Amino acid sequence: MADQTKITTTVKPAVCVTGANGFIGSWIVKTLIEHGYTTIHLSIFPGSDASHLFSLPSAAVNLIVHHVNLLDAAAVEKAVEGCAGGGVFHVASPCTLEDPVDPQTELLDPAVKGTLNVLAAAKKFGVRRVVLTSSISAMVPNPGWDTGRVVDESSWTDLDYCTSRQKWYPVSKTLAEKAAWDFAKKNGLDVVAINPATCLGELLQPGLNASCAVLQQLLQGSKDTQEYHWLGAVHVKDVAKAQLLLFESPTASGRYLCTNGIYQFGGFAQKISTLFPEFPVHRFTGETQPGLVACEDAAKRLIDLGLKFSPIEDAVKETVFSLKAKGFLGQAKPSS
Repeated sequence: MADQTKITTTVKPAVCVTGANGFIGSWIVKTLIEHGYTTIHLSIFPGSDASHLFSLPSAAVNLIVHHVNLLDAAAVEKAVEGCAGGGVFHVASPCTLEDPVDPQTELLDPAVKGTLNVLAAAKKFGVRRVVLTSSISAMVPNPGWDTGRVVDESSWTDLDYCTSRQKWYPVSKTLAEKAAWDFAKKNGLDVVAINPATCLGELLQPGLNASCAVLQQLLQGSKDTQEYHWLGAVHVKDVAKAQLLLFESPTASGRYLCTNGIYQFGGFAQKISTLFPEFPVHRFTGETQPGLVACEDAAKRLIDLGLKFSPIEDAVKETVFSLKAKGFLGQAKPSS
């Protein structure tokens, strides 16, 4: 009797990635391609370059570029329109290496209003799920957090604390995520949020991104303790895998901290110094994050979904090799 087994192939739905040509966005696109997604809408900021995405190994993948200012609702809709029944990975959010001159215009409006425009478009065109790239910057600093307790997904950044210190990026990410949850609740939209720690790994994009700049500056002798922005580090490829996992897992809901453990930045610097002794890495004394409780499996919610984290040493090495290859570890003056 002939074998009657039928081989069926599931066609992956069309998806949209905002900020597709950035550090995390590029890795999400790469990961989607590797997992059989063949129609990917790329939302990139007008005038920015996405050519490196077309150099990714792919077979018959339809990459559709949309030049989108997220404050332009009509432009956002065009990028999301073809993704009915599929997904949106909302990554785009301004993050500058320099302090903003006008925080409202440069950071807050694009983060919050841009997110709401993306969610409105997702709702309008019947997107199945939106995976929102939030940040650990929407979780810390939180000076009111209980002493001796490991930071988890219930922690929210203290906006007054950040505003008084003019730490505008955490404010922008916190307001954007809170606005997303409010929209999702009011409009019945399926939203899942991921809160990555400092992302490291190979730079697929040509420019230097803010998270890899943390390592760059550390290698150049920076004494910045990262007091306001640190909750561990994670390989960017794990962040991309986690995004896909959150999109495809029916049970995924709420917030997901994405870090390969929680530990002091001073300990991280010590690890870097050991791995790359040829660089003038500063040796920190005492706690760089006062009261921060260490935890190896802080990302338990993602681990329980099946995510396996890469060794942070691998992420560090790949970042350094990439920074060298792209000329970002030249004879620049140490940052203090």
